[in-house]
Amino acid sequence: MDFRLDDDQRALQAGMRQLLERSFPRERLREAVEVQGGKDAEAGVDRALWRELGDAGLFALRLPEEDGGVGLGLPEAVLLFEEAGRALVPGPLVATHLAAGLVPGAAEGARMVTALAGPGMAEHLDAADSVLLLDGAKARVSATDEGTGPRVLAARPVQSVDPLTPLHEVHQLPPLSATCLLPGGDGERLRNEAALLTAAQQLGSALRTLDLAVLQARSRRQFGRPIGAFQAVQHLCARMLVRAEIARSSVYAASLTMAACDVAGAKLLADEAAVRNARDCLQVHGGMGFTWDADVHLHLKRAWLRREQWRTPAVAEEELAAELLAGDAYGAA
Repeated sequence: MDFRLDDDQRALQAGMRQLLERSFPRERLREAVEVQGGKDAEAGVDRALWRELGDAGLFALRLPEEDGGVGLGLPEAVLLFEEAGRALVPGPLVATHLAAGLVPGAAEGARMVTALAGPGMAEHLDAADSVLLLDGAKARVSATDEGTGPRVLAARPVQSVDPLTPLHEVHQLPPLSATCLLPGGDGERLRNEAALLTAAQQLGSALRTLDLAVLQARSRRQFGRPIGAFQAVQHLCARMLVRAEIARSSVYAASLTMAACDVAGAKLLADEAAVRNARDCLQVHGGMGFTWDADVHLHLKRAWLRREQWRTPAVAEEELAAELLAGDAYGAA
């Protein structure tokens, strides 16, 4: 079986990268961080960018064409979310993508949807129009109060490590009477897809910090030559490449099988690649990497946050261990 991307998939991924380079370049990222995050303000999401992503088909990618979608599959969605992770696009992208076809307006980018799998941290709760609740076998959506955002009980704002991802701690979900069950909303499947698409964003971030490290190694000079000529720096970059490529293989494979253990493994490897690559990239940058002006700290903070979403490393490890033990028991029988 040939697992390489075909021409259409490569063109789709390249198109998304070009769109984000035009609509959300580094300058716009830095402006958002300095204007909003730098003042410890609630970081919002640019609604014009959100609608542009909707027009580009990011949220409706997997809806059937007869329903106004693009008619593609999860492997293609992974490619686009990889690019979103590379560009550090803020906002509840995964939740809104999952809500397309379930929540009116989500597919077009007209509504922003955040999600919860139970009590815990919710991102962009104030900016979201709806909350997708995946705490059971069936997905449901919270009722909303016009002009005040989603109705979620017992939520309080908490300080976020990522300046562009405001968080609320939700202690209690809305009762069934304040929510609507979504026909066709398979909670377990959506939780699995959320973990995989989050892993794809982590993969994009890992690949971007690899690029930043290599660029720094080539351009920065010490003792009369580029620092990339030194073996220690070469080893750092080589390890970053290995982590990213292993994570890429796992994420792409999981998008084809969607087996729970494959998704858990992909999330675990992508989390490790994103966090450790950002740390190594910071090391290659030296003292410059610790400054506010370097982008690497934004990738590290976003990677820390995503690591705790949907499947934490501890949960993923337990799922993989249970799968291995079940396999041994089956073999012994």
